[in-house]
Amino acid sequence: MSNLHIVRDHSLGLPKARKIAFAWAEHAEGEFDMECTYQEGDLADEVQFVRSGVNGTLHVTATQFELNAKLGFLLGAFKGRIEAEIVKNLDDLMRPKGIAPKVTTQKQAPQK
Repeated sequence: MSNLHIVRDHSLGLPKARKIAFAWAEHAEGEFDMECTYQEGDLADEVQFVRSGVNGTLHVTATQFELNAKLGFLLGAFKGRIEAEIVKNLDDLMRPKGIAPKVTTQKQAPQK
């Protein structure tokens, strides 16, 4: 069994972080066929998610997202890819709307 542990600090406050976590849970349900349970708290929220081969939690506070997941044997082989997808999804949801991610391009030398 493989474990995932992903932490993302933020300065959004709990109400905005809650909206992002809820959007993440909806995405996980629709895209990955996860069963998600959302529990709101006074100081923190928790999303519990499960499907065949994976289970875990997304802990949400005013300053941090913390995801812990256990991947079964078959999904463990794809741990790096799964982790990259989760990180990308969280980062996309945390990015302010209308701001594109930074993309660096190299300028080509003028052709002669």
